[in-house]
Amino acid sequence: MLLDKLQNFHLYLASQSPRRKELLQGMGIHFEILSTHVPEVYPAGLQPEEIVEYLSHLKLSTIQQDKYPDNSIFIACDTIVVLHNQILGKPKSKEEAVTMLQNLSGEEHTVMSGVTVLSPKGFQTAHRNTTVKFRTISDEEIHYYVNQYAPLDKAGAYGVQEWIGYVGIDYIEGSYYNVMGLPTKLLWEMLEKAVQ
Repeated sequence: MLLDKLQNFHLYLASQSPRRKELLQGMGIHFEILSTHVPEVYPAGLQPEEIVEYLSHLKLSTIQQDKYPDNSIFIACDTIVVLHNQILGKPKSKEEAVTMLQNLSGEEHTVMSGVTVLSPKGFQTAHRNTTVKFRTISDEEIHYYVNQYAPLDKAGAYGVQEWIGYVGIDYIEGSYYNVMGLPTKLLWEMLEKAVQ
């Protein structure tokens, strides 16, 4: 089983996201948090799927593997929300969060996550898409959510596991955990390849 094999490796998560930490712990994986400060800038002209793969790879591109144990595995992820071909990242203010949620209200959008795993075998990068549909959410509800939950650290200005997810989401097609910020099944498959 993968968890038994992973005991022979040192795992590092290159993310400050409490949700990714929680999901990785929920998978039964033991890891350390790795602080990487890489500007999230990507070349013009990339498609959304290419952007999340590029950024997740970028987060691990500066790691000097020789400074870590030989049997180290590094994990990075990047998530964006795409609405009508427009990319919604993390809002810079409460006002921007309100606008994003007003735009998402009543609409179907796509949550995309790119995952990169760096192991002694080299880099693997892949992505997953999940479709999310919000019901029409009132301005009163949007302001309540933004003021109570301050979702400025979340792509698309919402957390599926928070109040707005409970009351506002009509349906999800694909991985729920991807919407939280880490496509866990995809990561599991990538880790299985890394330790083969």
